[in-house]
Amino acid sequence: MKLTLPPSVKNWLSLAGVIIVLTSLFMIVFLFIVSSLLSEQAAYLGLVTYILLPAVMILGLLFIPIGMFLELRRVRRGGVHSPVGWPKIDLEKPRHRNAFFIFVAGTGFFVLFSAVGSYEAFRYTESTNFCGMLCHTVMEPEYTAHSHSSHAQVACAACHVGPGADWYVRSKLSGLYQAYATVADIYPRPIPTPIKNLRPARAVCEQCHWPQKFYGHKLQVSTHYLSDRDNTPWRIGLNLKVGPSQAALGLSEGIHWHSNPRTRIDYIATDPGRQQLSWVRYTNLDSGKVQVFRDKSLTVAVGSPPRGELRTMDCIDCHNRPSHLYRAPAQFISTAMTAGRIPVELPEIKKLAVQVSSRPYPSAVAAREGIRAGITQFYRLNYPDLLAHKQELVEKAVTGVQDGFAQNIFPEMKVSWQAYPDNIGHLYFKGCFRCHNDNLVSEKGATISQDCVLCHDIAIQGTPGKGMEVARTGESLVFRHPEDVGDAWQDTPCSDCHSGVSP
Repeated sequence: MKLTLPPSVKNWLSLAGVIIVLTSLFMIVFLFIVSSLLSEQAAYLGLVTYILLPAVMILGLLFIPIGMFLELRRVRRGGVHSPVGWPKIDLEKPRHRNAFFIFVAGTGFFVLFSAVGSYEAFRYTESTNFCGMLCHTVMEPEYTAHSHSSHAQVACAACHVGPGADWYVRSKLSGLYQAYATVADIYPRPIPTPIKNLRPARAVCEQCHWPQKFYGHKLQVSTHYLSDRDNTPWRIGLNLKVGPSQAALGLSEGIHWHSNPRTRIDYIATDPGRQQLSWVRYTNLDSGKVQVFRDKSLTVAVGSPPRGELRTMDCIDCHNRPSHLYRAPAQFISTAMTAGRIPVELPEIKKLAVQVSSRPYPSAVAAREGIRAGITQFYRLNYPDLLAHKQELVEKAVTGVQDGFAQNIFPEMKVSWQAYPDNIGHLYFKGCFRCHNDNLVSEKGATISQDCVLCHDIAIQGTPGKGMEVARTGESLVFRHPEDVGDAWQDTPCSDCHSGVSP
């Protein structure tokens, strides 16, 4: 039986639509097979396969009925064919029957194909690959930091969107402007934080890190290196009191006391980055007890909070860089030296590596070249014999410093440790001392405690092999600064001296 179709199909627009549909379908199937065979998903391949080509195919499908409609209108106005009315379905006629079954079969196939394609498109747009690699220049810092974080196996959308349709829709609407800003090249460098439309932390973080989970104490040992000729190591071990000493005590003590559901801490910051706090309120939800701590310089009445956003403290106020941490040169260089990626035996390598890493560079390429030139030239001028006989160590140091720089500093986006303070701890930034300081005072003259042992005990400290101090179980050593600074460390925040570069 000869396959015949209505005359209205025979027009150039409908024919073009058929060609577009068939070509797009072939390309989608072909690229789907290719992506299935690849060991790693390519960002742009997924974009073309699941988003662009389906959109083109839908456009082609629309061309077919539009062309038929235009052809019918042309006929009614006195075209080549005899005037006809609107299409009528008569299954007794072969043409109508063929067109009807082609339409039904095509529609069924398209619906099935669209369902699979839509799901794949949804999965792709929710993937870390899509978020981090599609907008490579903009998101390279975040993607790189995330890849080296403790949340590397957690997809971006799991935290930035979370469960539920409402926040999914909000994120897509917000993403429309972000896509426009990227295409128009009007996005800020660096991207400002905290992000204003970020989902409340407790709705996301507590799916894995719920407050009632017992964490206890955690021993954290780290090695720092002095900026001397011998790169003298200084090891310190902190017994971090993340939770209480015993599980039965719940959240009554420890660092995670701040997330106790029975208490609430509100604060007002005077800067967008929430580094300067002028007002803090503690509320015991069981007893109703309230304590307010105000900055001494405030001029507003005691009973009134100052102007600014009143925010309730949550996870992100301390863990503000859980997946996108950019470490200071002094920090990532020491880590690389401990890991053996930078040879410790090279004289003055700690000081030199920090210096070349902290210089301003216009691009990542210029940074790699500048780091190599800086290290090589230093040893050529100051240690020519070492460069001649141990050049492999110098090359290893160059590679180690370049890798550390590439993971933490991104010149094109102006991203570095200086742009994104880390509120955990208090070495290079105020961190804990934003609240725990002498400037915030209650009406009765009380301040928020700065006692070190509230959050950690010093278990070990000193230079390995040269008189390491070790504390007894349950006790804490008195802090000893690697260099003699007298009692200055007792009343001066660490970040006043430690900039991440020097010392």
